[in-house]
Amino acid sequence: MEKTFKEKYLAGEVEFEEIDGYSQDWGFSDETRTLREYLGLNEEEEDAWISIGDEALKELLDKQRI
Repeated sequence: MEKTFKEKYLAGEVEFEEIDGYSQDWGFSDETRTLREYLGLNEEEEDAWISIGDEALKELLDKQRI
């Protein structure tokens, strides 16, 4: 199975800004997982992203980077 956005971002394989492309790909796919699951986010990360914005999510993810 392909890595999620979060897995790739934490490993330094993609830039944070690519999250928009992942979200768009999900929207145009037949994916059965929720967007949160597709991106690999947990509930706290999803809530921060929705409630506060990209910078809040990026900050949470950056704390987990290798």
